[in-house]
Amino acid sequence: MERVTLSVEKRERKGKGGARSLRRESIIPAVVYRGGGSTPIQLGAKELARFISRTAGEQVIVNLKSSDDTKMAVVKDYQVDPVEGNLLHVDFQEILATEKIKVMVHVVITGEAIGVKRDKGIIQHGLREIEIECLPDKIPGHIKIDVSSLTIGKSVHVSDLKLDEGIRILTDSDEMLATVIALKEEVVAAPAEGVAEAAEPEVVKKGKKTEEEGK
Repeated sequence: MERVTLSVEKRERKGKGGARSLRRESIIPAVVYRGGGSTPIQLGAKELARFISRTAGEQVIVNLKSSDDTKMAVVKDYQVDPVEGNLLHVDFQEILATEKIKVMVHVVITGEAIGVKRDKGIIQHGLREIEIECLPDKIPGHIKIDVSSLTIGKSVHVSDLKLDEGIRILTDSDEMLATVIALKEEVVAAPAEGVAEAAEPEVVKKGKKTEEEGK
């Protein structure tokens, strides 16, 4: 599994006001969680944004290097400004090489299903990520599923996944990951001419009646 080293510093400025002032200085506030505790840290915005962009959709072990020590962690979550698209905050989860960890891993669909290529169906995605438990060195960057053999009406479920030894899947085995469905053509029936013609005089009559009543 890929590993990346990021330089971090202990964060003194906290709260919304402190976070805003840090961002104005191109510094991103972050938190490292471990058990029931947490440690506030900060990272350079440019380096962190480059890391998030490059590893989007992948699980990567991060070495958070400070002047005191280096903590091994994974990205648990991050927030992005919905308007500007700028990185706002990152949550890291500290991990130990000898302890199993629960993480969410993205599911990547590969191949073109027979039901799509030959039978003109469409592929429908289910879960985009699943939860697993394993030692840090066993964490896959992502999980690939090949849908090439899927015909219309067939699906791939979590129970169909075959992962390496030592990886336990925590997500419900019945959850669907991908399926191929038939493309239904919607036919809109045109209104019958007789009905349309009958409706028009009715509207005219009502209009005339209204005019007469108004006199």
